[in-house]
Amino acid sequence: MKSIIGLLTGILFGFGLTVSQMVNPQKVLNFLDVFGNWDPSLAFVMGGALGVFGSGYFLLIKRKDKALLGDEMPKKSQAPMDKKLIIGSGLFGIGWGLSGVCPGPSIANVSGFDSSMLLFIVVMIIGLNVGNKIKVKF
Repeated sequence: MKSIIGLLTGILFGFGLTVSQMVNPQKVLNFLDVFGNWDPSLAFVMGGALGVFGSGYFLLIKRKDKALLGDEMPKKSQAPMDKKLIIGSGLFGIGWGLSGVCPGPSIANVSGFDSSMLLFIVVMIIGLNVGNKIKVKF
């Protein structure tokens, strides 16, 4: 049952990314280009997503000890922001800003058989593996 719900949730997420045009790298780059050819339409997408998530979180999740399917809810991490988090977030943002693609939309783009998206996914997987092997201590 969990696998089916995961699959349906992933399909819904991919559909939402496609309908909102977040799978279009040029649209994302135009959204990030606030001093140039800025396209504010993705701000409405993000605002809508935050509204749906926020209401669902506060109504369905925040006060619960068990998830909807009965699993125990993971405890909130109390880890402070550290150098690794800041550097990793910065690298993610730089990569997203340069390519206009982040992992979710790249996977949603696989169905279009776009060679640049397939290359992005291959490089992303290589980067994840290299990062796991390096584990630089700061």
